[in-house]
Amino acid sequence: MYKLAVCTLLILSVTAIDVTNSVWTSHDQKAFAQIKQSGWGNFILNFGELHLTTGGILSELNTEIAKLIDELDEELAEVHHQFARRTDVHNREVNRLSQEIQDKEREVFNAHDFYDNVLIPQRDRFAAQLEQLHENIAYNRKTLNEATVQRANDHAEFESLVAEHNEAISAIDESLQLLSQLEQPSLVQIQKVQKNLTKIQQSLKRHSTFQTFIKTLIEIAVEANFADQGALKEILTAFNNLRVQLVDSLNQLTADEAEAQKDFEARVIQLNQEHAEFQRAVIVKTAEIEANANKIDQTLDLIDELHADLDTLNGQLQAENDDYAFCTDVYNATVAEYNKELNAAHQALDLLNQPRFTDYVKSQLKGAF
Repeated sequence: MYKLAVCTLLILSVTAIDVTNSVWTSHDQKAFAQIKQSGWGNFILNFGELHLTTGGILSELNTEIAKLIDELDEELAEVHHQFARRTDVHNREVNRLSQEIQDKEREVFNAHDFYDNVLIPQRDRFAAQLEQLHENIAYNRKTLNEATVQRANDHAEFESLVAEHNEAISAIDESLQLLSQLEQPSLVQIQKVQKNLTKIQQSLKRHSTFQTFIKTLIEIAVEANFADQGALKEILTAFNNLRVQLVDSLNQLTADEAEAQKDFEARVIQLNQEHAEFQRAVIVKTAEIEANANKIDQTLDLIDELHADLDTLNGQLQAENDDYAFCTDVYNATVAEYNKELNAAHQALDLLNQPRFTDYVKSQLKGAF
């Protein structure tokens, strides 16, 4: 119907009667000109002129024009309806995208928070713990080396003391053996014993712990009058007492050395166990650091993906807003055009039903003949 009307309008617009020189007043001419600026207004006036010119009944024409106006109203109502539907779609889409953007922004925040406040502090903490483990291992090995060196030094000192004790006991034993031969000594025997005691005295190492005591006893024995059996007995007793002390001291040294060796071996076991624990802890901590590094990479990839998703959603929202704004401009322009045409159509129909319009058409017909 609309296309047919437009075609008819084009035909009528070509054959329309010029009213500039008609009998109408200037006000009528102005109103007529304004109505004819509208496509539908121009069509209705021209259609009315043609209808009256051909002897048509005005009431029939009003019915047809009213139908055309109703069609325009229906088309405008459809425009409103379609825009209302587009507005509903727009609102739903904006609400959906806005909610998804909020959810995505929350995910971005949570990912950044997890990265900044969990993974990075965890990475630094793991690194510090691994460094401490390596320091513990270094200190453990240093302690073991120092203990080993100290044990070797202590053992060397023990062996030196044992040698001194054995030398002193040997000297005492030799001295006792010589002195035991002097029960009823001759001068030759006394001289021989004194000579041998002097040799024993000279064989003692310098700085020996017991050198002074033994040398003193030997000097006493060398200078003693062995004819006095009481003095000889006292010397023998002194040597025997000293020997007992030396044997006791040697036994204590041996016991202390055994205890020290036992403690050292226990310490070595302990340090090696600690070292093994530290090594296992290093393996575990290295695995934790690797897992943390992988989690950091995954989180950074996730953050990039979330930002990309957020950009996409914002782009979709902007596109929807832009498209709706364009639809709104088209809608407003369309409604304005429809309202303009409807207003012109109503004015044309009103003018068409004015007696002066019929008079005008009749005057045109008379002028033609």
